[in-house]
Amino acid sequence: MQNYSKTFLLAFFVGICFLSGQVTITSEKSSGIYEVGETALWTIHFDVEKPMDSVHYTLKKGGLTVSKKGVLYAEGQSISISYLFHEPGAVLLDVRWRNDKSEEQKVVGGAIASPEKIQLSSDSPSDFDAFWEGQIAALQSIPKNTKIKREKSGAKDVKYYKTQMNNINGSKIRGQLARPSKGKKLPALLIVQWAGVYPLQKEWVIDKAKKGWLVLNINAHDLPIDNDRPYYEEQANGPLKNYPAIGNEDKNTSYFLRMYLSCYRAAQYLTERPDWDGETLVVMGASQGGLQSLMTAGLHPKITAALALVPAGFDMFGPKVGREPGWPKWYRAVENKDAEKVREASRYFDVANFIPRITCPVLVGIGLLDEVCPPEGIYAGMNQLITKKELLLLPKSEHQEKDESQQAYFKRAEEDWLPMLLKGKLPYR
Repeated sequence: MQNYSKTFLLAFFVGICFLSGQVTITSEKSSGIYEVGETALWTIHFDVEKPMDSVHYTLKKGGLTVSKKGVLYAEGQSISISYLFHEPGAVLLDVRWRNDKSEEQKVVGGAIASPEKIQLSSDSPSDFDAFWEGQIAALQSIPKNTKIKREKSGAKDVKYYKTQMNNINGSKIRGQLARPSKGKKLPALLIVQWAGVYPLQKEWVIDKAKKGWLVLNINAHDLPIDNDRPYYEEQANGPLKNYPAIGNEDKNTSYFLRMYLSCYRAAQYLTERPDWDGETLVVMGASQGGLQSLMTAGLHPKITAALALVPAGFDMFGPKVGREPGWPKWYRAVENKDAEKVREASRYFDVANFIPRITCPVLVGIGLLDEVCPPEGIYAGMNQLITKKELLLLPKSEHQEKDESQQAYFKRAEEDWLPMLLKGKLPYR
């Protein structure tokens, strides 16, 4: 386990002791990035309007290991908390209180030191490459039996299709494809989906096709892509409830095996289309989609760029070194199964183990305050990448977009990377 030395400072300011339910945290350093040996400083601000219960705080290194916790008996409008970094890593400040309706409220702050030096919690399995080579070979022995059905796009100069292909174990890969009506050879874009069970939206591919992409968007599950929402709710509460746990005791039965292979086959399908330009093949997604995006870039040799926002799936053995792993957090999600088997199987799906296999440029948005896909594990994984990479730390971002906390990533991805890639150019600053 990594050892972090630390110091703490609580500074109290005299003032009115009646506080509102509104608490905010500001960081001395807006970027949230420090060097080892520097001290991170946060100031907790209280609106002085309504009384509220005492404020509890927890300071967690790696988002998991509690370094300090306590009750803040504020006697004023501000309280400062500091943390001295002695080693590379991240720290999360969790502040909670109850409002005048006894409802728990929460706000978080964060900081990270020398992120480029953070190391992984475990090594890649010795047979990692052999396993995936075998799985791809098995997939390739299954005929794609591609079915493509044209439907109304609802957009001028855009063709739209529903697609279906065979996958392992008799399952299907279902998705939607769009392309401009004109153009013989086009750059290709594969869009993969965040976690959950839901329909695909037609505009996700239409909007990209309008810009000139040959774009394929696949469902993470073997489900129709556009049924009514009650259908997906029934699936989410029934056969796909907690789907990350399905078969997770064995790398050969994990639910994510077919998901990963569906991404590989979707990418391969795009390369075999006669309207692909033979040069540009981009994959992008967020959260679970970020997981799939980076994994696909490491697994398929023709991917030319990967874009991932708050990617899941990193650093499954994080708890061994005292930090929170990324979703689906298999290390703890053993659910009365053999814990060691679940953990061992997770190593074959840990996105960090695909990173050294990536040879293309990569853009990754990382939420400093993200507790679902924590920053420390993502940095540890991305530090294995030797090709061109752009890692954007989003200092105000939790896992979901809130108050434009992820706009720096969207701007860079949609206004710089994708337009450059569309032209066949490298998206470097």
